[in-house]
Amino acid sequence: MPLVSELFALKASDQSRWQKRIFVTMTKLQFKGGWNEVKGKLKQKYGQLTDNDLAFAEGKDDELLGRLQQKLGKTKEDLRKEIENL
Repeated sequence: MPLVSELFALKASDQSRWQKRIFVTMTKLQFKGGWNEVKGKLKQKYGQLTDNDLAFAEGKDDELLGRLQQKLGKTKEDLRKEIENL
């Protein structure tokens, strides 16, 4: 992946393609360790969460965030940041 400074030097069609890739990367959940570790930390912090609330399938980040948003009353962006910082 090119650096941001290199991105501006690309021709428009290539630049658009890389911007789409960067957007996809930025919208996917990024977390350290395994999902089971993250899930355990969330259950410790929020005792009301169940295994069903925390069911995670690759590529279904938005569904997980939606369930957590309903259960915890936080925005998806706040939840994303919290998960990524665990």
